[in-house]
Amino acid sequence: MNKISTVGIVIKAHAPGVEAVLCELGAHLERRGIAVRLEAAAAEKLGLPPGPPREEIPGQVDLVVVLGGDGTLLSIAHIAARAGVPVMGVNLGRLGFLTEIPAAEMGRTLDEILDGNEALISPRMMLEAARDGERWLCLNDIVVNKGALARMLHITIRIDGEDIAAVRADGLIVSTPTGSTAYTLSAGGPIIQPTLPAILLTPICPHTLTFRPMAIAAEAQVELRVQASEEVFLTVDGQRGTPLAATDVIQIARADCELKLVRSPMRGYFDLLKEKLSWGG
Repeated sequence: MNKISTVGIVIKAHAPGVEAVLCELGAHLERRGIAVRLEAAAAEKLGLPPGPPREEIPGQVDLVVVLGGDGTLLSIAHIAARAGVPVMGVNLGRLGFLTEIPAAEMGRTLDEILDGNEALISPRMMLEAARDGERWLCLNDIVVNKGALARMLHITIRIDGEDIAAVRADGLIVSTPTGSTAYTLSAGGPIIQPTLPAILLTPICPHTLTFRPMAIAAEAQVELRVQASEEVFLTVDGQRGTPLAATDVIQIARADCELKLVRSPMRGYFDLLKEKLSWGG
């Protein structure tokens, strides 16, 4: 891990208590002699001159700190992964599988990262979806689903050039191990450890009841063809999306980069699951 001299801060502007945590974080970094780059929303929150847009922050810093929830982190994850910059998520939201660090532990975690504790960097596999030259990078999932008035979808799945299944469903989720605790979990998919190299395919309300969630090799090449008479959408990490035409082919594969996610020094992955999912409570 490179020495950290500049930290970028990205926020969920309307998160409860964000201004106080932002001030605390800025003061902590100042005491450590670390330069700070505030995104536009964070600068506005503190009444400072405008900062750069969110998408420019990873290219200007050595570490990105996200104050908010998982959605805020997902909005910057694909850019930070391309830039090779670690991301530390401080949870000001509700569930927070990605923003796993409570505000009370922010200072300790930050100090360990600034002191070079590489054991806190958790590499997270990314996926890339492509369609006719357009490409999208994702940390959690790529979802093909119907619009508000669309009927059941007919999705043909090919893996490594082989026809696997023709699924009738409301949609299909293709996720990383990190994304296994997101949308795919609520659709009945399994939880997969983030360190396990795999791609997870989970149907949404399948009419083909014999097609169950399946995990395939991380290096597999997935191809989706969708047949529908009405609106169909491709959604990436719940943040970005585009309509699909009936003739579109979506190619999905492991990306050539990973996200360097900062994990908590206070708990491991299974501790996080027990805490967030109330196992044994």
